[in-house]
Amino acid sequence: MIKDRDEISKIQKACEITDECFKYLQTYIKPGMTEKQIAKEIENYYTQNAEGLSFETIVASGENSSKPHAVPTDRKIQEKDIITIDMGCKVNGYCSDMTRTIFVGEPTEEMKKIYDLVLNNQKFALDQYKDGANARQITKMVESNFKLNGSYDLIHSLGHGVGLEIHELPYMSYRFDTMLRENMVVTDEPGIYIPGKFGVRIEDTVQITKFGCISLTNSEKNYIII
Repeated sequence: MIKDRDEISKIQKACEITDECFKYLQTYIKPGMTEKQIAKEIENYYTQNAEGLSFETIVASGENSSKPHAVPTDRKIQEKDIITIDMGCKVNGYCSDMTRTIFVGEPTEEMKKIYDLVLNNQKFALDQYKDGANARQITKMVESNFKLNGSYDLIHSLGHGVGLEIHELPYMSYRFDTMLRENMVVTDEPGIYIPGKFGVRIEDTVQITKFGCISLTNSEKNYIII
């Protein structure tokens, strides 16, 4: 679970390529494209710039974004859509993992409310991530805030370890009473999903340090409108 300097360097490089891919996507995605088309473009980018995908890309638009483990479909991107993209690549066998939720045109007030709630909790969790912090306790604090601000559920883990496998120990979950340790590499990925309407997930891969954490993925997290 604790990575050495060489391992962290490889994960960091994979994360940098993921940030670059996402920057490119913001100029690429247009209404009328399908989820599958965007996912294929991500795969092509990673094939050209890394060792390919670290997991099957999720591109989920509109109502499909309400499914946390959505599979890209032939649904076309529309004006006023919300799109969740969960993506990652490999460098020397080591993985990256990042999720961003973007808007096609100005988001609705309901979308903004959910997005703000997820982002605030994602940033809150990052502030808690450090050597000696308890994964279960952090997860419960995020769950409690979701409940307090709209009775929303955190229906999947807050995060997981990343390394040679895309999902490794430790798991950031109320099921695991795990202490974070310096040089663990984990994700922070709260999400809220409103069945049949839309969902929001924001995820970074981070390195745990003695007194905090360093985000290895650094793409924009404020409203991203294309």
